[in-house]
Amino acid sequence: MAGRHRRRSATRKSDIEIISLKPTLSVAHAREMIETSMSQATALNVPCSIAVIGPDGYLLSFERQDGAMTGSVELAINKAFTAQIFNNGTDRLSVLAQPGAELFGIQHSHNGRVVVFGGGIPIQFQGQVIGAIGVSGGTVAEDVAIAETGAGILTERLVSCGA
Repeated sequence: MAGRHRRRSATRKSDIEIISLKPTLSVAHAREMIETSMSQATALNVPCSIAVIGPDGYLLSFERQDGAMTGSVELAINKAFTAQIFNNGTDRLSVLAQPGAELFGIQHSHNGRVVVFGGGIPIQFQGQVIGAIGVSGGTVAEDVAIAETGAGILTERLVSCGA
């Protein structure tokens, strides 16, 4: 039995658990944003695709409503991606990407994933972008309204928690 006992030092590097204090979105937050957005889309009679991505730019949650156009899938995901990486709503980027404007041609960056029309909104918490929501399927104004509804539910929750 003597060989079975291991001696542990009081503190080893491998024993220390590092806790990240960086704010982030959970899958539960993403689902709540999508459900809220879907309710708004249904109220507007706009079948659409809705994507939520995290701070790393990768998809957390996605929903495509019955009747949503096939092309709306990639657009919703890429609107969220664009809003997150540029920390700007895609509707605002559309103004900056016009010929002669300072970001003209930006839509060709990131292997063509950048979308420069409305429907993508960054989600911020304590001054940091923690993700984004992207909506596609209606007019630009409808996509923006649906995305704002989804983003708004999380913003209200974060503020009400004392942020």
